[in-house]
Amino acid sequence: MALLKKTHPSITLPIFLLHFCAITFGATDTISRTQPLSGDITIVSKEGNFELGFFSPGNNGNFYVGIWFRTISKRTVIWVANRDIPVSNASSPELAITMDGNLVLNSLGAPIWSSNSTRKSSRSSTAVLLDSGNLILRDQYNSSDIFWQSFDHPTDTVVSGQWFGIDKITYEYQDSVSWKNQEDPAPGPFSYHADLVTMSQYVSIWNHSEVYWQSGNWTGKAFTSIPGMPLKSDYIYDFVNNSRELKFRWTTKDVSVITRVILSNNGQLQRLTWSNDSEEWITGWYFPAALCDVYSVCGPFGVCRTGSDEQCFCLPGFRPASSRSWRLGAWSQGCVRQTDIQCAESNISSAIKESDAFLKITNIKFSQNPVKLKVQSMEGCRSICLSNCSCTAYAHKQDCNIWNSELWDLKQLPNGNTDGSDMYIRLAASDHVVQDSEKKAHHLRLIVLFAVLGSIFMALCALSITVKMFQRTSSRKAFSDNYSLVVYDYSFLRHCTKNFSDRVGQGSFGSVFKGLLPDSKPIAVKKLQGMKQGEKQFHTEVRALGKIHHNNLVHLIGFCLRGAERMLVYDFMVNGSLDAHLFKDEKILDWNTRFLIILGVAKGLQYLHDECQECIIHCDIKPENVLLDVNFSPKLADFGLAKLMERHFSRALTTMRGTAGYLAPEWIGGLPITPKADVYSYGMMLFEIISGRRNSELMESGAIRYFPVWAAIRISEGDISEILDPRLSAVNFQELERACKVACWCIQDNEAHRPTMRQIVQILQDIQDVSAAPVPVFLKQLVDGEYISS
Repeated sequence: MALLKKTHPSITLPIFLLHFCAITFGATDTISRTQPLSGDITIVSKEGNFELGFFSPGNNGNFYVGIWFRTISKRTVIWVANRDIPVSNASSPELAITMDGNLVLNSLGAPIWSSNSTRKSSRSSTAVLLDSGNLILRDQYNSSDIFWQSFDHPTDTVVSGQWFGIDKITYEYQDSVSWKNQEDPAPGPFSYHADLVTMSQYVSIWNHSEVYWQSGNWTGKAFTSIPGMPLKSDYIYDFVNNSRELKFRWTTKDVSVITRVILSNNGQLQRLTWSNDSEEWITGWYFPAALCDVYSVCGPFGVCRTGSDEQCFCLPGFRPASSRSWRLGAWSQGCVRQTDIQCAESNISSAIKESDAFLKITNIKFSQNPVKLKVQSMEGCRSICLSNCSCTAYAHKQDCNIWNSELWDLKQLPNGNTDGSDMYIRLAASDHVVQDSEKKAHHLRLIVLFAVLGSIFMALCALSITVKMFQRTSSRKAFSDNYSLVVYDYSFLRHCTKNFSDRVGQGSFGSVFKGLLPDSKPIAVKKLQGMKQGEKQFHTEVRALGKIHHNNLVHLIGFCLRGAERMLVYDFMVNGSLDAHLFKDEKILDWNTRFLIILGVAKGLQYLHDECQECIIHCDIKPENVLLDVNFSPKLADFGLAKLMERHFSRALTTMRGTAGYLAPEWIGGLPITPKADVYSYGMMLFEIISGRRNSELMESGAIRYFPVWAAIRISEGDISEILDPRLSAVNFQELERACKVACWCIQDNEAHRPTMRQIVQILQDIQDVSAAPVPVFLKQLVDGEYISS
């Protein structure tokens, strides 16, 4: 017979005492009226998968009743009973079955927590911990008569086999609520449950009021907002949605796999799988993908810094409301003032009111609705806020925006992003003085630094002034702007390119010529076609492109404008375009190089879609527009031309339809274009990189045969070896499998089913899970069933 487990291995009981415990308590997975739970005694499910007992997550003297995984080295709690009310000593409380048949936690004679079952059986109730992790209260003599179960009352975790949903008749539903922080299981502000409005999907909500993520509706195989959701994978999915209930569960096919879905203390829904090798939880996916997309993740007066390094910080003059939570990476409690402001009532003198001041915080994006006032000037807006004791901040952008309460869901956008506004935060005078002092000290350091750098710069200028003068004379550059873009003279570029004689490329937007600057630096000059913008607009837009810098985007050096002539000057890529290395036998790229190209292009597109001042849709992804530098690192070209052509987009569409095989269905259907059109083209190009063959070919009959249709069928069946370029030998099959599955997801008919470029990068880097996608119906219909079969 299995014996009761002790949670403190340092305390050893004599053999006769253990035997006594076994006889007294009976089955180790059960709590009954005569067998309560107290102290450090635990119960264990029959197969030993889960354990229930008292635990202290922060080792701070607060104890809770919880259930945790028993077969892994790191204690991980999946359910907590008394998460709101901890007990201070694990030896005094007792978890027992009461006379009315409920499971109750008592401490010092007072009830702390109860199952509150509406169906009670005082004579025969017993609590059993199942191997699924579910604690059930049932009739001792009729195991199918269940009065209450922990699965109906989750905390922050859902495990394999656990139904999660809503009873549409009684409106009773399971609600997963985040912990405050990893050491405090008290309910946080984030919850996840079935959508109580539409009754058709699941949503993540802040403070029971703001929905910040939706799963999308069930398609029969997946939720529409989870493009990487496995279809043929290690999980079995069950979904029920009828007039009576909505519920969903997932079950692992391999029972040895330990996995869970949690709502983190920062509001992200995460799937975690235990790794025995690293003895750590590995994140499979998380939604929302961007931390700052979680509503008010940083709490009141906290700001979420967007971009590649997402994190929270307090507004100047504020400090974390809970330094402990902040230290543990849980920011939802937000920030509080370091010094209370002096303004109180209307009878306070104007001198005291003026002692408060405002501090400017740049490029803030806010979702909390302010009070909008028709005030023309910034100073007028400031005066209104200063005269109102409850006013905490103001911003002036067209209208005067006033906030009269705590500030929530603030985001600071990256430099260069113009979607934000400058916000002025009300501070006590003492805090404002501190901020001014820090700024002055910072400015002084900058002055000293610039003085030193200026001296070095002047010395270098003195040495190179002769060369500079020669370059200025020969190149006749009009001027240089703050973004280091050079405006070249037409005759200078004609001289550098030998009268545009060395054509190295021809694309949808014009021809490319190789040139050589006086310092022997090679350049690529693209003569654009169909550009009708005025000179001022062209200058403005090209300068905007000049601020875009990424390792996987071709660097724009400068431009030329003469009459109707429009030219762009780029760094020259010595290894040419990707198509020359894919479709010719003499220039074969190995798999490692191809995968780095696949990942690099994805990162470049993610930057264009998510991290520029405004989203830039490339509109013409194909191997010809992927250039390779001396190290075969990919550089996406023509990424700004769609932006330059936007006023004549309909005409540009006709041009781009000349690139057969890359256009998303929405192009042909005349629907609005989103970044998912680039995702589709990227997927088509992925098939070409993997296979080394063009994705389409024209038959003698006039029909088009699409290689991706045949490839998608093979991938959905789990057969990827036939898709690979036969000229390749050594291949990383895990990378190949991820790339194949990504390609299939990218070419889905419905753009909502395609992943974002951010998700694609995570999948390729093996951060997010992905599995086989369905074969797109649109392609089959488009080619009338003609596709390559060998």
